Amino acid sequence: MFNEELISAKVAARNAGKILMKYYESSDKEIKMKGANNPVTIADQEADKYLFNFLTNEFPEYGWLSEETLDTQERLEKNRVWVVDPLDGTKEFIEGVPHFSVSIGLVENGEPVIGVIYNPATEEMFSCEKGKGVYMNGEKVSVSNKKNLINSTIVVSRSELKRGEWEPFKKQFKSIKPIGSVAYKLALVSAGRYEIFATIAPKNEWDVCAGDCLISESNGTFKTINDKKIIYNQKKTLVTDTIIATNSILFEGVSDLLF
Repeated sequence: MFNEELISAKVAARNAGKILMKYYESSDKEIKMKGANNPVTIADQEADKYLFNFLTNEFPEYGWLSEETLDTQERLEKNRVWVVDPLDGTKEFIEGVPHFSVSIGLVENGEPVIGVIYNPATEEMFSCEKGKGVYMNGEKVSVSNKKNLINSTIVVSRSELKRGEWEPFKKQFKSIKPIGSVAYKLALVSAGRYEIFATIAPKNEWDVCAGDCLISESNGTFKTINDKKIIYNQKKTLVTDTIIATNSILFEGVSDLLF
């Protein structure tokens, strides 16, 4: 049903990844600050411009929401909307840490139907279409089937770990692993590389949309701590509740722990 969109999103992600790598391997990333502790580079902007031009030319009737594009109310009137982060993990990108990604989601009536997350530094492509499962570099994958927190690794924000926000919970898990890029963390959990993703800090729709689709399509559970699914293409794009992604059994344990 959405095969054409999936193919286009994967092509777009690879090409945007080439743009990012051109700057990643350069000493001059032209860093600016959008706000406190919120950097943006010329790579973000160039990749965003490419993605906008490519995807809106391919699907001119679809709406557009991206971290690096000035938002307009026009998308709210569209049934299908691209939700994009051209460079998720900008801080890691600047530091030379290979934890960053291109994140492309497509939502229909507020629900994710396509998810593509591509890490060009590691050449890992995670992709899904609603109802057809998740593939990582062409191989079908799914979330971990572990049932106990103490046997499970949770991936969290490097910043949250640095601030000590996960200190009270360190004995509850096998390990707590800091990884940059929300999208990349979600992709890794969707492929069963780690068992659990959680974020305490608020996130925008473009941070999590593609990852939501990947987790849901890999037999996982992606919800806020109060057991709610996220509805996308909202006027206010910020999701303020803690988000958890894992399998259905571990979800209960993590939400009880963090509530």
